[in-house]
Amino acid sequence: MQLPQFVKKNADARVVGDEAVLLSHHAGCSVVVCVDRVAAVKALLQKTDCNIVISDDGLQHYRMGRDIEIAIVDGIRRFGNTCFLPAGPLRESLKRLQEVDFIIAQQQAKTGEYEMILQGTELVAVKDSQKTKRLSAFQYDRVHAVAGIGNPKRFFASLRAHGIDVIEHEFPDHYLYQKKDFNFGDDLPILMTEKDAVKCHAIADQRFWYLPVIAKLDESFEIKLEERLCALSIK
Repeated sequence: MQLPQFVKKNADARVVGDEAVLLSHHAGCSVVVCVDRVAAVKALLQKTDCNIVISDDGLQHYRMGRDIEIAIVDGIRRFGNTCFLPAGPLRESLKRLQEVDFIIAQQQAKTGEYEMILQGTELVAVKDSQKTKRLSAFQYDRVHAVAGIGNPKRFFASLRAHGIDVIEHEFPDHYLYQKKDFNFGDDLPILMTEKDAVKCHAIADQRFWYLPVIAKLDESFEIKLEERLCALSIK
């Protein structure tokens, strides 16, 4: 988006992005997307009464002022080959982590980091959000597992941990699905992440289910973050 755009819950993920739609649906606050993060922040301040702005994936947007920086790392894969894009996963030197206020590790936090665990046990039908099914209901069943996220293997592993027989279908992050992508030649259930599901409403049928997850954070991190926010509010 070249100009700031407020994201509604029913926005087209193909236009504003899958993660923006998820944030709008779950956060309960205004969400704005824009290539220019400074313009996005100005739009929020001008058109809402918010006094805290959270910028997702914003560490490298140095024109945008910030009071607190939080880096989230993959606790399992860590930093890969430690090379910069496109040869590796890094956008900046690892020294940058010495400047941030908090480091969150998704699983297996190291000293000085706070652990985050994603939890989810109930599937939701893509075509009907009122229809749910326990993940355990698919135990021992063979399913197609679809993931177009940063680390699809983690999703596949989480399903296998519940005793599900998974046929993996890995797609690039933010992939825009087409109906032909699901021509598997059978009627097996199709399980996917919620991030994938927001792009599949128009092409889904009764086979499609997604797994919502909740991020559980170290309680000590929540306390320290609240302390920082309170300190900023009285400056």
